[in-house]
Amino acid sequence: MRRAAVFVVLVALYVAGGGYSTLLIDGPGQVALFWPASGVALAGVVRYGLRWAWFVPLGGLLVHLLFDPVPPAFLFWSLTSNFVGVLVGAWLVLRGPVTDPLTVRFGLRALAGGLAMALVSAGVGTFGMQQAGIITMPQVPASAFRWLLGDLLGVTSVAPAVMLALGRGHPRLQPPEGSAYGPESEKLLWNVALVASFLLMAWGGSLGGPYALGLVALPLGVLVWSAIRFSPMHTGLAIAVTMLLIAGMAGFGLAGYPAPTQARDGLNLLAFLIVVSSLPMMLAFAMHQQRVTAERLTQRATIDPLTGLYNRNAFEDLVRRDVAGTTAPMALAYVDLDHFKLINDTASHVAGDAVIRGVAGVLQAHRHPDDLLARTGGDEFALLLRNCTAMVAEDRLRTMLRAIEGYRCGWDRQMLATTASAGLIAFQPGQGDFAQLLSQADAACFTAKEQGGNRVCLASVDGGELLDRTAAMRWVVRIREALEDDALELYCQSIAPLRPEANGGRHFEILLRLRDPRSGELMMPGMFMPAAERFHLGNRIDREVVLRTLDWLERHPKEAASVAVCSVNLCGEAIGDEGFLGFLTDRLRRTAFPPDRLCFELTETSAVRDLARAQRFINQLRALGCRFALDDFGTGFCSFNYLRALDVDYFKIDGSFVRDMDSSPLALAVVRSINEIAHVLDKKSIAERTETERERQALLALGVDYAQGYVFDRPTPIDDYFGVRRDEAAA
Repeated sequence: MRRAAVFVVLVALYVAGGGYSTLLIDGPGQVALFWPASGVALAGVVRYGLRWAWFVPLGGLLVHLLFDPVPPAFLFWSLTSNFVGVLVGAWLVLRGPVTDPLTVRFGLRALAGGLAMALVSAGVGTFGMQQAGIITMPQVPASAFRWLLGDLLGVTSVAPAVMLALGRGHPRLQPPEGSAYGPESEKLLWNVALVASFLLMAWGGSLGGPYALGLVALPLGVLVWSAIRFSPMHTGLAIAVTMLLIAGMAGFGLAGYPAPTQARDGLNLLAFLIVVSSLPMMLAFAMHQQRVTAERLTQRATIDPLTGLYNRNAFEDLVRRDVAGTTAPMALAYVDLDHFKLINDTASHVAGDAVIRGVAGVLQAHRHPDDLLARTGGDEFALLLRNCTAMVAEDRLRTMLRAIEGYRCGWDRQMLATTASAGLIAFQPGQGDFAQLLSQADAACFTAKEQGGNRVCLASVDGGELLDRTAAMRWVVRIREALEDDALELYCQSIAPLRPEANGGRHFEILLRLRDPRSGELMMPGMFMPAAERFHLGNRIDREVVLRTLDWLERHPKEAASVAVCSVNLCGEAIGDEGFLGFLTDRLRRTAFPPDRLCFELTETSAVRDLARAQRFINQLRALGCRFALDDFGTGFCSFNYLRALDVDYFKIDGSFVRDMDSSPLALAVVRSINEIAHVLDKKSIAERTETERERQALLALGVDYAQGYVFDRPTPIDDYFGVRRDEAAA
């Protein structure tokens, strides 16, 4: 039904255009000055396809029956000329892509198609007029030119408006979203200006003079205004009305404009009007392209291409604007998918992208209409909940997390699923800037993940624990800067035998200090290692310490020869990292320093956490000759059952027990027990944090093998420990 209605409309428009043209015919045997029906024909066939071209001969037949009776001998030629002409012209236009018709390139192609249509139609039509005896052979050239230009003027003045009108609702023919078109007040002013230009043109023509037609520049200027400030549809309609009016004034000889009696005058007028109608439309297409390009650039700068949500920059701008413009309570949420890397690693990154798109759709469907949602990167989303208390915001987020948990993404005959953790901070405008609030929400999200994931963690603007975690994140930045700036420093502290040994070589532990690249402050491990281990930088630090230690010993062979045992601490993360084990094995095989003089210290808790992996780690390095110590021994309490499985050389008694021996019988008993167990297992015991001579004597009485602490020496830079700087200065 709709197609039939469109066909009827096209026929009606064609008949109306043809009827208007017949009024402009000077007399028998003359060609119409202006044929707007050609614009209707070309626009209709280009819009709906060549099969629709049959409305053209049908409309032409009705024009001749209703308005312009012609000799029967010419009727066939008239209908044929329009039909064949529109087929040729539309075919040329449709040869190229019609995906984006509101461009200058398409406009030029349509103009070329209109010219081909006019040439064919004029050639066939004037030949038919001559065959039917309407015109003589000498009249053929002038009639053909007038027919050609009349058809072409119909194309340039009417086709754009009809094409755009037929395409209403078509996405390619709509203005871009957010287009900076002139407001309604400007459009009203423009309407007044267009009417005024018509009146001034008529008034000027009534005064007479050979240059009265130059007043056409007045509506031309208004049309250019429309092309720059309004939509192509608006400009196309304005051009059609203007050309119909000007052609009518000239054709009817109204307002002092004489009708063109000479063939040359008619041709000049038509050529002038073709230029006047073409230029504003081309300008309108160019401005439309500029707006589309600007919108795409804006979209690329503000919209995440994968999900269609706002990106981080746009979200930040919108949040700042919202916070500045309201006093209502708000909440900022940070949502991160749990274990999303598993999906990328097992199903592919393409599958991961599909899951992210699906989760974005779930969040979009379950968010409150007033809330602002964005994808901030990777598998992370941010949400601003407007006019919302903490309790309400927490309920909304829990609903979203349940929806994510229930979401399934079909991929390669499997169903992919995930969960999410969320950090939430409720605030009043003015309580903090965006960066601080997002950092707090991010920290709360991290806490939710640490607690097992798939939950919401609520932070407060002054929440102590989350502020501590934010501070830890800042430590991570400083650690990374220190690693990049080569700001780690090696210190040494002796591990002294409590009874004389035959081997008098140096036995010491490598200790780490961090020189802050910004302040130059020397920082102890207790300040930065907890943050490093929490955010998985311990492995990287261990690599750096091993490399620096071996490099130093290789550069100083004389000092290295005096070493009996060099102990290096390893974090728990290193034990389970096959990459670290490979790195360590490769480096030890290439070193000139004997691996049997290296002792790696593992904390008791990290070793017991994955006993099989720890033993495998120890066995592989023992094959190269390395030794091992179980550090902070005694803090695990239940670990005595695993001692036979861990093939280590030393038990390092935790310093807290050594410190409390004088005041705590329990601490004394623990030290005695660990020492006895070590000797039963044929291991050596080392007491940490031995600070006083009284403690040294007590340890000696208990039979402890080694002690480490201030009673012997304080941690010293490695160069000073070996006297390298002193020797270099003496040399």
